[in-house]
Amino acid sequence: MISLTTHRSDLATGARAMLPWAAGVTPFGLVIGVSAARADLPTLAGWLTGPLIYAGSAQIATIQMLDAGASPIAVIVAALLINARLVFYSAAMAAHWRGTPMWWRLLAGYLLVDPSFVVGIDRYRRPGDRWRAHAHYLGAGLVLWVTWLAAIAVGAVAGVRLPGWLHLEFLVPLYLVGQVVPRLASASARRAAVSAAAVAVLALAAPVHLGVPVAIVAGITAGLALPGHPALPAQEASR
Repeated sequence: MISLTTHRSDLATGARAMLPWAAGVTPFGLVIGVSAARADLPTLAGWLTGPLIYAGSAQIATIQMLDAGASPIAVIVAALLINARLVFYSAAMAAHWRGTPMWWRLLAGYLLVDPSFVVGIDRYRRPGDRWRAHAHYLGAGLVLWVTWLAAIAVGAVAGVRLPGWLHLEFLVPLYLVGQVVPRLASASARRAAVSAAAVAVLALAAPVHLGVPVAIVAGITAGLALPGHPALPAQEASR
């Protein structure tokens, strides 16, 4: 079991490991908050997309579709398809979480998104007590969660005061580029990223944002043709 006393250092280590990622996702969260504030939605509905969906691309798609008057079923299907990449993450984490209590798997699964997966899997692959690794993951995940919701809140509050001509959407691709480019050291990673980006552009007009999961599958498939760890950049590009 995780103890705040016994595992304090591991919680802190995980939190520190997440800080660069938290700084990176902050502009993304601000943009989503602004989008929620400007959308023709009830204030509470815009705010609840953060903790309920907790995935940037699916969240902004949900806000845009609800604002456009899409049916609830279409919105749910789109969000599930965009978040299909989380199945790959959970499959990778399953071996490390096997045998843990149900409360842990529910909490850890809720916090499982791109940055928490990267920070968590890196620690799980090192030798040592598994509950120390769990504490590391939890510290990282909580820092990301708090940062994300705080950024959305600030963006939502500021969004109503920003002029309509000020478009902050360009921050999203800048964030994605900043996260992916440093991880293109291997040929397999570059091949996966290029393939995923190309398919995403070609499938830009696909209904209910189907281009995102299709691009992920294309990137993983292309990357697996070469040795290395290809899946991460393709999956991060959908965040």
